[in-house]
Amino acid sequence: MAFTAPETARRDLYPEIEPFAFGWMETGDGNRIYYEECGNPQGLPVVVLHGGPGGAVNPGMRRYFDPAKYRVVLFDQRGCGQSTPNAAQTDLSDNTTWTLIEDIERLRERCGIDKWAVFGGSWGSTLSLAYAITHPERCTAPLLRGIFLLRKPELRWFYQEGASMLYPDAWERFVEPIPEAERGDLMAAYYKRLTGPDLEERRRCAVAWSSWEGETVSVEGPGARPDKFADPDFAVAFARIECWYFVNGGFFPEENWILNNIRRIRHIPGWIAQGRFDVVTPMTSAWDLHRAWPEARLDVIPDAGHASSEPGIIDSLVRATDWAASL
Repeated sequence: MAFTAPETARRDLYPEIEPFAFGWMETGDGNRIYYEECGNPQGLPVVVLHGGPGGAVNPGMRRYFDPAKYRVVLFDQRGCGQSTPNAAQTDLSDNTTWTLIEDIERLRERCGIDKWAVFGGSWGSTLSLAYAITHPERCTAPLLRGIFLLRKPELRWFYQEGASMLYPDAWERFVEPIPEAERGDLMAAYYKRLTGPDLEERRRCAVAWSSWEGETVSVEGPGARPDKFADPDFAVAFARIECWYFVNGGFFPEENWILNNIRRIRHIPGWIAQGRFDVVTPMTSAWDLHRAWPEARLDVIPDAGHASSEPGIIDSLVRATDWAASL
C-alpha cells in the first residue's frame, strides 16, 4: 500500500539510552568490528545498518526503537567508525557488500540471535535489502529509509548531473578540486585522488566529496550540513569507502540485482520511508522498489529530504518500528 504520512501528531524519538553491552568482534581477516546492544535483552532483535557506505553508528540511532520492546544491535561496518583498521589508510580490497553481509551473519551468531529485523537508510537500505535477499530466513522485517538501489542512473544523478541543478552552489564546491579536463567522469577523478599517494590531496578531496553529501541531505540545504561531513578524520574513511563501492557498482553481479531478486523477500513484511524531496536518493528508487514489492508499505513524507533527522522521517521510522514490534 502506498500512502502519504500525515503532517500532524508526528512521533518523536524515544528517550536517550545507553548500551547494556558493547565490544569488538574479530572477523578472522584482520578486521575488528565495533558493536553495541541497547534496550531490552529479551526484546525483539533488530540490527541497525548505517549509511554511507563508510558512515558510522551514533547515539541517535538507538532512539528509533521502544527500549522496552526491542533488543537493538548497532555496529560500525568494517573500515569506519570505531571498527579497525580505519579505511583512511588501509587497503579496501576486503571491504565489499558480501563481506559486510558475512559480518552481519557473524554478529548475529555472536549475539545468539536466530532472526532479526533489519533497519537501514540510504546505503543502509541497500545493505538491508542485500542481506535480506541473501538470508531471508534470518530476516523478520526490513525497515527502510531513503531507498538506494546502487544503479548507474542513481550514481550519475548525484555525482555527475542532476542534483547539481538543484544545488549549484554546493556543486561548485564539489567539483572545485577536480581539473576541468577530468570533470566528465567525476567519480573516476575522485577515486584516483582518494586512493592516490598524495595524503594532503586525499584529505582535501575527501572533505569536498563528503561535504557535497552533507550539504544536500536536508531540504534546508547547505546551511544544515552536519559538522562531521567537513571533519577530515571522518571524511577520509567515508569518501574512500563510498567511492570504492560506487566505482565498483556495489559489487553486485548485475546492475539491477536487488529488484531482480526481490521475489525472495516478498513474503516478509516491510516498511519503506521516503522523503518526497530526497535529492541524495531520489524517490524513483523507492517507487521502483514498491512496484516490485507491493506487499511492503510505502510511506511518502511530503516535506522531507534524505536526512534521518527530519521530523517527517523520524515520525515514519518510529511508526515503522512500533508496527514491526506488533507483527
